[in-house]
Amino acid sequence: MKILTLVMFSLFLGVSSLAAQDQAPAPPPATSDSTAPSVSAPRIDPAKAADIQRLIEVAGTRQLLVDTMATMQANVRPTLIKALPPGPYREKLINLFFERLQTKMSIQQFLDMAAAAYDKYLTDDDVKALIAFYQTPLGQKTLTVLPKMAAELQVQGMRIGEEAGRESMQEVLAEHPELARSMQDAAALRQ
Repeated sequence: MKILTLVMFSLFLGVSSLAAQDQAPAPPPATSDSTAPSVSAPRIDPAKAADIQRLIEVAGTRQLLVDTMATMQANVRPTLIKALPPGPYREKLINLFFERLQTKMSIQQFLDMAAAAYDKYLTDDDVKALIAFYQTPLGQKTLTVLPKMAAELQVQGMRIGEEAGRESMQEVLAEHPELARSMQDAAALRQ
């Protein structure tokens, strides 16, 4: 079962990495203006970029990203603990892993991606309307409730995905005992 958990975790990290690579914008060209706001990529109209920056502030996007990364870490940590053999090294390894992961996933990178997405899919009028909405009581409630709903759905989705993955692997191994033996042999060689 630990092998299955490790395989599932590796797939999760691999898919997450591929998705991040596929969605990552090309690095912006170097400029001599170090005071330019980070959300205004060269192709975004400066007035729209300012509105997008305001939307990001009003919507609390930075804190949402911080919270999302913390939730991801809290959800992945138990999987790592289960996947790694017990020993005094494990906690240090996991802590170092998350420290390294955080250096590769900066909040600013995600904010820049959000700004590019807002620019791509929303007009400046859309952005201004969202700012106005998020400043209303319903908008404020939406900002409070939607992240909680998303987090709950993410956890539930992960549980469903893990269970479906576990069941699928068990069924495939039961239907193909030769593969189950090969997997056990491979695991024995690794020990």
